[in-house]
Amino acid sequence: MTSTTQSPQQIAPPLSLTKACHYSRYNFFNFDLNQGTIFDWNSQQNLLTSEDFIVGLQKGLEHEVGEASGWLMYLIGTEWGIEDAKIFKIWFEKYYNSNLKESNLRFALETWWWPLTAQGWGKWAIDLDSIKDGFLFIDLYDSAVAKTLGNVGKPVCFLYAGLLAGFFSVAFERGLSSTEIQCYSMGNTFCRFLIASEKRIKAAEFWLSSGATAKDIEKRFIRKEIPE
Repeated sequence: MTSTTQSPQQIAPPLSLTKACHYSRYNFFNFDLNQGTIFDWNSQQNLLTSEDFIVGLQKGLEHEVGEASGWLMYLIGTEWGIEDAKIFKIWFEKYYNSNLKESNLRFALETWWWPLTAQGWGKWAIDLDSIKDGFLFIDLYDSAVAKTLGNVGKPVCFLYAGLLAGFFSVAFERGLSSTEIQCYSMGNTFCRFLIASEKRIKAAEFWLSSGATAKDIEKRFIRKEIPE
């Protein structure tokens, strides 16, 4: 399930939930069976997709553009993340009378991601310890893409990487990139993403192509082997 367009009318969340950042899909969506539409309480239109759709989309892109399919999915995810960040700023300020710069960062980021969890995109865990050094590690559990495609021996969550790059570029007001350094589709139990400057991401991707593991890359970043 994914957010697509903005509704012309605001669908307000239940008063008991306006200050909560955790809720289920059962009280987050408004299903209009007569119109055949699904809107969430942030006025975003959603659509339901099957696993076959995800598999078909991935295989279709690979058939049309080959290895460039991953980059195309990344670009789509980036545009999604940029627009989602703009919309998030609006409803976050409305519900909490605050903005990202003034709020507790962990609370604000959890508030942003939970609608995605309710929509079926999976749960996450974000490590903010390294933010002062200019990079972030994010763990993703139950990736909708990787869980669907299964163990194919390569990273597949390019859409997520783009989403994270786009969102954090807007949220932190700086150009950021992202790459998946560990994937469920490679036999891991969860996916891991690195968000950093383009220079650092290119270095991480070079190490990955040379056989480095996610742990190896984390150690190199902690040792600050790649300057900003």
